[in-house]
Amino acid sequence: MDTLQSFLRFPLEEIPYVVVTLIIAFTLHEFAHAFVAYKFGDPTAQKQGRLTLNPAVHLDPLGTLLLLVAGFGWARPVPVNRHYFKNPRLAGILVSIAGPLSNLVIAVIGFMIFFGFAGAGILQDNEYVFNFLQTLIEINIILFVFNLLPFPPLDGYRVLEDLAPDNIRAKMSQLEMYGSLIFLVLVITPLGDYIIDPIFQTVIPQIYSVLTNFFSGIFL
Repeated sequence: MDTLQSFLRFPLEEIPYVVVTLIIAFTLHEFAHAFVAYKFGDPTAQKQGRLTLNPAVHLDPLGTLLLLVAGFGWARPVPVNRHYFKNPRLAGILVSIAGPLSNLVIAVIGFMIFFGFAGAGILQDNEYVFNFLQTLIEINIILFVFNLLPFPPLDGYRVLEDLAPDNIRAKMSQLEMYGSLIFLVLVITPLGDYIIDPIFQTVIPQIYSVLTNFFSGIFL
């Protein structure tokens, strides 16, 4: 057990909660991208079987495993063809933010259930439910913030591309491959402690605090 724990990013006893949470979070994140793209006229994801809540078509085995081991990972990206959009910039932004917003919605629902159960006294003798809801909330808030970071290939970078003038957007697209490598370096080296961690340490606690205060005021 100690040997296995040394390879995992999370405590061994939390792995079941993390795995279930990641299945829910990644599936709904990618489905949200596919659904919004489809609603704006792009059938690409739908034709490739991605307009579904079946986790098997959205999860990337390596990306999921790395998240458990290294603390970061990915699902299978949803294909999007901007040529189908009548307003590519607006549709592109909405498609991009749909994924992170789905994670925020999951976290909000998690808070509602958590404080609803707490107010009814259900959580007192239900350690497993308590731990799962805590994990569901925390990981989805992290995914919401993480995916909005302005680095390729994250959704936040896609939003910046669609907001940028055409000449700058073209350069951003050309540099995307190198930007992805730079982002990978930030994630796996101590540089992230100075660039990414300060964002997490500021934004995530604020979101958690606001939602906690809001729902505790309603249910408790």
